[in-house]
Amino acid sequence: MLGRFFLFLGYLSISALLGVWVDTLWPKSHAMSIGLVIAASSWMLFDSARAGQFLSWLRLGGGAESGPVAGVWGDITTRVRRMLRDRERQTLESQARLNDFLSALQVSPNGVMLLDGEARIEWCNQTSAAHFGLDLQRDLMQTIGNLVRDPGFASYLASGDFGSSMTMPGRESSPTRPVTLSVQIHPYGDGRKLLLSRDITVLEQAEAMRRDFVANVSHEIRTPLTVLAGFVETLQTLHLEESERQQYLALMAQQADRMQTLVSDLLTLSKLEGSAPPGTDARVSVPTVMRQLENDARSLSQVLGEVDKTDHQFVFDCAFDGFLAGTANELLSAMGNLVSNAVRYTPPGGHITVSVRPCADDGLVFSVTDTGPGIAAEHLGRLTERFYRVDRSRSRETGGTGLGLAIVKHVAQRHGANLSIESTLGQGSVFSLVFPSQRVVPPAGADTATVSLSVRPDDPLSDVVATSYRE
Repeated sequence: MLGRFFLFLGYLSISALLGVWVDTLWPKSHAMSIGLVIAASSWMLFDSARAGQFLSWLRLGGGAESGPVAGVWGDITTRVRRMLRDRERQTLESQARLNDFLSALQVSPNGVMLLDGEARIEWCNQTSAAHFGLDLQRDLMQTIGNLVRDPGFASYLASGDFGSSMTMPGRESSPTRPVTLSVQIHPYGDGRKLLLSRDITVLEQAEAMRRDFVANVSHEIRTPLTVLAGFVETLQTLHLEESERQQYLALMAQQADRMQTLVSDLLTLSKLEGSAPPGTDARVSVPTVMRQLENDARSLSQVLGEVDKTDHQFVFDCAFDGFLAGTANELLSAMGNLVSNAVRYTPPGGHITVSVRPCADDGLVFSVTDTGPGIAAEHLGRLTERFYRVDRSRSRETGGTGLGLAIVKHVAQRHGANLSIESTLGQGSVFSLVFPSQRVVPPAGADTATVSLSVRPDDPLSDVVATSYRE
């Protein structure tokens, strides 16, 4: 700035010297004064032109390379251009960070929606749009209350009390496929709101299953406990004949065994769910398993029927002499439950066929076919649920706990197998376990050590592997 001042003084000095020289030629011409005025005016015009050029450059956005390039205005132009470039770079960086933030919100599994002071939608991610059935383009700047007509949500939005969340059905909810959303609003800024939504359908279903599980276990245990308590009170207060005492004691033992069976099955399920899937190092002889299944099935049939009489017609067909890779106790448990169910639910004189045969893709199929009463189609999809029974009274008569097929399902999943169920009312059922080729070892692999089918008494699976298999 000081250089600009001295430049201006130099410009005036030169004009003054020219005026003095003219005065020597033409006295009393006042050339010096005129020269100073002309110099000052010229300077002002030149400076104004440079300022105008600078202003024009600013009006164009400051992006072009035109504008003053020398002098003070040139220096100002350079500095302003640098400031504009820094501001543009910062703006781009801020925009990039904002885009990254919005991209992260866009892929969030939870719904995120921004509302202005009038509860109009400023922005929302795809998840939120799916939760509320919105169109990301059409519904922007629309009032959320006009788009989401759920009465509960309308009351929640109008109340202004957003200290807790509320639940509501999702847009895709239906009686056959319910969808439950957890929604909460968080006020921020100048009257704006952040609306968060979360699909809690799975959590709700898990909680419902937990409640049902606790209720079922409590009910299953309460019934035999009530019977035991009644018999104990009877034995304590009444004088009974020896035959009556023996009868009551036998019934008490039966109820105690029922509770033990239930606890054992629960421990089995807990072990199956809490342990790692079995490897392929251990191998189980399929013919050995079939022989054990046949012995146990005939024994169970005799227990359920008359003494020393087999009430069922059995066919055990093993068309495979190799091995299955997996845990012996688990495999015998799953197969034994299927055979046990067939024996328990097939009337006397009925036919039960148990077979093992190779199938496509080098897999193996274990099938149990019976001529029992069959199962209606509406029950087939729920048979593997815990404590689910088609006929509760019939199941208790046969000693089932309602956990057998749940155990079969878990064992099958752990071994990569599929459980298929086919049934026709009045004709019978077919239960099949289809093992993948990775679990099937042909007889040529017999050089690998096989696993014994014996189990430890303290193993939770020991009761299932024993003679009496349960549903």
